[in-house]
Amino acid sequence: MSVKIQSVASQLPKFCNQTEELIPLVKIWLEGQEPRFQRKVIKLFESAGIEKRYSIMNPVEVFEKTSFEEKNDVYAIEAVNLAEQALKKALDKAKLEANQIDYIITVSCTGIMIPSIDAYLINRLGMKQDVVRLPVTEMGCVAGVSGLIYAKNFLKDNPNKRAAVVAVEAPSATFQIEDFSMENIVSAAIFGDGAAAVILSSYENEQGPVIKDEAMYHFYEATDIMGFKLTNTGLRMILDKEVPETIASHFPDIVNPFLKRNNLKIENLNYLIFHPGGKKIVQTIEDIFSKYDKNIDETKGVLKDFGNMSSATVLHVLERFINKQPNKGDKGLMLSFGPGFTAQRLLLEW
Repeated sequence: MSVKIQSVASQLPKFCNQTEELIPLVKIWLEGQEPRFQRKVIKLFESAGIEKRYSIMNPVEVFEKTSFEEKNDVYAIEAVNLAEQALKKALDKAKLEANQIDYIITVSCTGIMIPSIDAYLINRLGMKQDVVRLPVTEMGCVAGVSGLIYAKNFLKDNPNKRAAVVAVEAPSATFQIEDFSMENIVSAAIFGDGAAAVILSSYENEQGPVIKDEAMYHFYEATDIMGFKLTNTGLRMILDKEVPETIASHFPDIVNPFLKRNNLKIENLNYLIFHPGGKKIVQTIEDIFSKYDKNIDETKGVLKDFGNMSSATVLHVLERFINKQPNKGDKGLMLSFGPGFTAQRLLLEW
């Protein structure tokens, strides 16, 4: 029995700014810092490869000295709104009603709320009372692919069922106003807010790319290179500068055995559906695949247009490929990285 992706829909918050519009706010925030440091930070924002980004808050609010509680309150409201909008769009694309979903997975790491987002969606959309829930809260950027893996494993053992995966992230709510570390600055320079929803099905007559295989790959002794630390002022980013090099050193072990067990090589892939973690990570991956005459243009396009939206980002990339209406038999490798450190993969076939 095959599991197919029926639809993918993205959703963005109401506030949108070009990077150049944010620079004056960054300069105000940097007042009092050493001039050379200020120039370095401005250059980092300008060279991050991101033209614009969306946020759940007005940018002025992001740079105000607000408490963790205040920002998390905004997150709790807007995350549910974004999730609802994304799921409605995905259901409409699939020509389904909310009460036709049997399994709902919500993923988010940029705020804290109990009950989780899925509980609110059940009430707002009138989902069935026995829908199976799975909130995923601590997997960071990789959770978009993780959610699809969990949905696939549920559906492969349950014929004639449907699952929804909804990813919602608001990194703007994690910005630390009093933290001038490079981790906080890099995070502010590359991240944006956004959401996406995916509908999957184990009905045999449904259309869409088939998930042929999935796998997780975990790096040993790398729990400290990416994540969040919960502080009195909120979630403080942990982001080691060695992440791109760490990914590059493991890349052959991440990709080649996975493809080999499916009787494939990189040359056999039509699409690379990768999470755009940031400019350096994108360049690292691009360098690896350039010798195979493969590009990651859609990954770079999502980064340029929206920034890194954590778990939702790779689903935005997936939506772009699905909108292209690939040919029957085309194959795509979906790949994302996240805290742990971990890499997670899906093999898709249209």
